[in-house]
Amino acid sequence: MQTLYQLQLFSLHIAWLGVAAGIVSGALVGVFFLKENWLGGYGSETRRLVRLAHISFFGLAFLNLAFAGTVAVVPFGPRPAWIIALCLAVGTFTMPVCCLLCAWRNWLRIFFPIPVGSLVIAVGLVLGNWPRS
Repeated sequence: MQTLYQLQLFSLHIAWLGVAAGIVSGALVGVFFLKENWLGGYGSETRRLVRLAHISFFGLAFLNLAFAGTVAVVPFGPRPAWIIALCLAVGTFTMPVCCLLCAWRNWLRIFFPIPVGSLVIAVGLVLGNWPRS
């Protein structure tokens, strides 16, 4: 059985990988930032999805950080805690990938239920396993 410490390390590792991916993706997008017509211009759907992919790395990394802290003070069972951690990890990396795929080919939006579903499951399990006072 995995320990709470291992769970926290896993979530922290995913979080910091997400932060690193956000920095790298931001640097790559930033190279083209001043090109007014890059990806159809600032307001184009393609460019908005690329920006969303970049920022989702950070936002979802912070959810992993929050969960690593939450499990330290909220007594989740080991099984739901690991399911939550894994669902957050899936969402952290599939959300930006889906954004980029959709920016490339709009019909690939059919894959958005993967990150959205995993994140809904994670948050639902956090709320559903919250101890009652």
